[in-house]
Amino acid sequence: MEKQISIEVVAAKILLIRGKKVMLDRDLAQLYGVPTKRLNEQVRRNKARFPEDFMFQLTKEESEASRSHFATLNITTEHKGLGYVSRGKNIKYLPFVFTEQGVAMLSCVLTSERAVQVNIAIMRAFVKLREILLTHKDLADKIEELEKKYTENSQQIREIFEIIKQMLNPPPEPPEPPKPKIGFHT
Repeated sequence: MEKQISIEVVAAKILLIRGKKVMLDRDLAQLYGVPTKRLNEQVRRNKARFPEDFMFQLTKEESEASRSHFATLNITTEHKGLGYVSRGKNIKYLPFVFTEQGVAMLSCVLTSERAVQVNIAIMRAFVKLREILLTHKDLADKIEELEKKYTENSQQIREIFEIIKQMLNPPPEPPEPPKPKIGFHT
């Protein structure tokens, strides 16, 4: 392979769609060095290897959001129900996205040397992302634990201050009963 694919490059192409970490078919095709159309042809020929949890097609709205997010083509006409939308004279198919398992399955379908190297890099990127998320989760858990401690201590500190305030400002004592006047009373 001419150049090594860095994990950072691959990780930048991993998106969160429908609550799943996925990669777009066009990004995968670019990494594999093949046209997107060819990648999708291979997937269609091996449709049984790609169930819905491995690969799915984006809706028009999801496609537009992913395109505008990356400042690429704008889709201008309606979805025709055939898996494509048109833009001017060009027909653009709604993109497919692949989960981590779908990308792993691509290694069975695409067997070139480059495809093998790309799949290794992608799998490493998914693992690294998972490690980063776990690290962030651990950090978030520790912060939450500190917040709980602070809240508990905060309540105790407030109670201590209330007691001190009461001691500094005792409640007014009841007035003393009037003392009898000294002397002779008539």
